[in-house]
Amino acid sequence: MTSTTKKPMKAIILYDSQSVGGSTDRLIDSIGKKLAESGAYVEKARCKTNGDFSFVEEFDLVVLGAPIYYLLVASKLSGALGQSSLRTALKGKKVALFVICGSPEPMAQFLYLPQLKMNLDNPVILAEKVFAPDQTGDQQVIAEFVNSITEAYGKTH
Repeated sequence: MTSTTKKPMKAIILYDSQSVGGSTDRLIDSIGKKLAESGAYVEKARCKTNGDFSFVEEFDLVVLGAPIYYLLVASKLSGALGQSSLRTALKGKKVALFVICGSPEPMAQFLYLPQLKMNLDNPVILAEKVFAPDQTGDQQVIAEFVNSITEAYGKTH
């Protein structure tokens, strides 16, 4: 007998942050909570520049994000994309991207999201978001980002 039960999406949030318990951590927790409320199974992990990312294969969705420091995506996430197995692990994966920065959104779209994309090897990008610092705790903005991810995921699945 074949089961018609739909398997829940399995998501991992890979991120970098300079601090523990700061606005990035709170944003990650909120994104994870909203994804879980949509029915997804969610894990989160801080990036390590030379980490082994073979575990990414287990996940249907990878959310990548980090704050911007000194005009660059936080170093451990960008380092992981350039120096570890993360780039290979993301090939063909469904991915959502976000950055947190105080720059105007058009500038951030032009300068910072491409820093993440240039080290990706043909993923399926479902959603992108630039969070201003005051939006990292805005549940409506976070919900809109997660809704855009889940809607795009539903269209590709």
